[in-house]
Amino acid sequence: MAEMGDGSIINIASVVGEFGNIGQANYAATKSGIQGLTKSWAKEFARKGAAVRVNAISPGYIMTDILKTVSQDLLDKFSKQTMLGRLGEPEEIAKTILFLASDDASYITGHNLSVNGGMRL
Repeated sequence: MAEMGDGSIINIASVVGEFGNIGQANYAATKSGIQGLTKSWAKEFARKGAAVRVNAISPGYIMTDILKTVSQDLLDKFSKQTMLGRLGEPEEIAKTILFLASDDASYITGHNLSVNGGMRL
């Protein structure tokens, strides 16, 4: 991408990387690291004159296969933690990735986009 002079890198972090979570120090540290990496890469590509955009997405609770193993009571609790009152769907993350990769996001770089239904307002 640097040789071509443009492109888009989208990293996947987590709401836990932004805010931490009890019992998940290792996970929080790695996801925070992705957020820092995203900002550093955005600056490094820009310094080299390459229009490579680097962004991250930090999903909240998304109804993936792993959440399908969680009890309904806990899923209801997670849903109530969001302003939208529901869990996210994988398609919503995919559409966010497509947006950030598209020319519609051509002026966005070094950003961490929280896709969490308003979980941390």
